[in-house]
Amino acid sequence: MTGAPLASLAPLAAPPRPAPAAAADRIVFDNVSKFYGDVLGVNRVSLSIPRGITGLVGPNGSGKTTLMNLMVGLLRPSLGTVRVLGLPTDRPDALFRRVGYATQYDAFPPGLTGFQLIEALLRVHGFDAAEAGSLAWRALERVGMVEAASRKVAAYSKGMRQRVKLAQAIAHRPAVLVLDEPLNGLDPMARAELIALLRELAAAGLHVVVSSHILHEVDLISDQVVMLNGGYVAAEGDIVGVRDEMDEQHPAQVLIRCDRPELLAARAFAQDHVVEARMLVDRSGLLLRTRDAGRFYQMLNRLVVEDGLRVESVAPADADVEAVYQYLIDAPTGNGGRP
Repeated sequence: MTGAPLASLAPLAAPPRPAPAAAADRIVFDNVSKFYGDVLGVNRVSLSIPRGITGLVGPNGSGKTTLMNLMVGLLRPSLGTVRVLGLPTDRPDALFRRVGYATQYDAFPPGLTGFQLIEALLRVHGFDAAEAGSLAWRALERVGMVEAASRKVAAYSKGMRQRVKLAQAIAHRPAVLVLDEPLNGLDPMARAELIALLRELAAAGLHVVVSSHILHEVDLISDQVVMLNGGYVAAEGDIVGVRDEMDEQHPAQVLIRCDRPELLAARAFAQDHVVEARMLVDRSGLLLRTRDAGRFYQMLNRLVVEDGLRVESVAPADADVEAVYQYLIDAPTGNGGRP
């Protein structure tokens, strides 16, 4: 991932990490805490979020929405500071021009059509009537809502409401886009179109911050992830980098499909870094756990070259958001493994 901070792990109750350097091209949290009376929202968060798509991962109550509301200036931190592209979040006049936000909750003025909603919000941003109308149509077109633009929002389906919320978030051409559970309620085609749009926006240089409980979609979307648990940052960075830095309590899992899995198993068990090797049900390969993936791949290469082992595929079996998050919190979710 270009420009991503080095993936790092920290105990959930660790002392504050060093404050990230302020930057005009990043979203920077400097030792930020937010409390709602005696209730913890987020605690001692230090982050430096670059351009691209950043996924926020965590169960309900982990701090995702609090982090987003701090980012867009809807909440003030109890401690610490937040700067968005160099702007402090207590300057809403400047901040709101740079940031687009779509919450997970629906709250629309009654009686407005989709076009009227976007146009009215653009007028609030200070655009004149002609430019507001042009930008509104352009935003509705980008999210595939032109045909429904003249219908009242109250009659929209859940998926249509999700798309019109995205349209209002991008209509004023922000540099930062913050989306809370944007994939909820979308059918598979609409999800694919939204993911393509988010990638297009990130490629154009935007900061796109997305929260989702659908972890395999976080994998598909994100250049980097921020994993939250109990208001703390459990890990951040490129998901593969986070996985690579995990300790020996969680050996890497590798799935290998090959023509002689028995030979591979025999050679693997002779290695001190291999802790487990299980034959697949169809006997087409192995699921193997190793404390040193690099040494295992070297051994596999030798088997291919020296013993003629024919390998169909090799893939990490746990280098995804869901597996890494479960390793970090080390607790079952009771929801099929998803927070």
